[in-house]
Amino acid sequence: MLRRTRPLRGPRSPGRRRARQLLPAGILAVLVAASVSWPATREGAAALAPGEVRVATWNMCGVRQWNCQDTGDGSRKVRALERLAGVDGVRVFLLQEVCAGDLAAARSRLGSNWHSTFTAYVHRDAHNRGTAVRCAAHGQGTAGIAILASSPLSRVTAVPAQQPSAGLRRGIICATVALHRLRVCNAHLSLPGSDPAHPGWEFRDDQLESLMGAADGRTVFGGDLNSAPPSARNRSGWIWPRGFFRRFQECDQASPSSRGGRATLASGHKADYLFTALPRTGCSVHDTGASDHYAMVLRTKTG
Repeated sequence: MLRRTRPLRGPRSPGRRRARQLLPAGILAVLVAASVSWPATREGAAALAPGEVRVATWNMCGVRQWNCQDTGDGSRKVRALERLAGVDGVRVFLLQEVCAGDLAAARSRLGSNWHSTFTAYVHRDAHNRGTAVRCAAHGQGTAGIAILASSPLSRVTAVPAQQPSAGLRRGIICATVALHRLRVCNAHLSLPGSDPAHPGWEFRDDQLESLMGAADGRTVFGGDLNSAPPSARNRSGWIWPRGFFRRFQECDQASPSSRGGRATLASGHKADYLFTALPRTGCSVHDTGASDHYAMVLRTKTG
């Protein structure tokens, strides 16, 4: 059920997604307090053991009008995807703020065995009219979330979740990667104050419930959750359902009691996550040089 919180500040521009607006400064120490012990090195694709797969989440900051004008053009972002696949061995990408044109270019550059699914962001006005968000660069098409994989995708579904009645709707999508007998779900959650009609409403708790509800024991799920990890000093920590960090462990979770992790934003905050109940064998965070978000790569055993 959608819960009301204390009144928030007035609605922000859809592009105002900087972490300094998401997270109280006082919790920064909590975010960086814990990190898994395995090294965050760039191991090549050849280092993958049988029965292992690498899944990445990356907010590409492809929508220039959302404060992304200084993060490089589409070709720079596509090259970053190529490096993550070719050097770091990523075989499944969960992408946010990706332009349809960049996604198509990446798929073409990576090869014919790569497949993708894409869902556009939609902005709804006060009269419930929806308009797809377009990327500013010529020929880039619409902006949204995507799943990109080195093998065919099946059972592609949009996960129903509470969304703002007006303003920006992001979304959750899932797909099956049959080659790895793996289900993946990609989410981009609503910022506080996303609904100008109800600026005090919180959507992330319901969206997190929906995301976790779509997962089973062979699912990797996450994305840009626009949320700090739960902690005593995080006033929004209540949004996290109980199964997170317990039934499903996070990529950078050092121990069962840990709720921290390395920063995934250039500002020093953590807002990006990958969860699974499968055995985790590694986690790394990469500054691609093409976004204000770092790419997070989960190495997990599926065999």
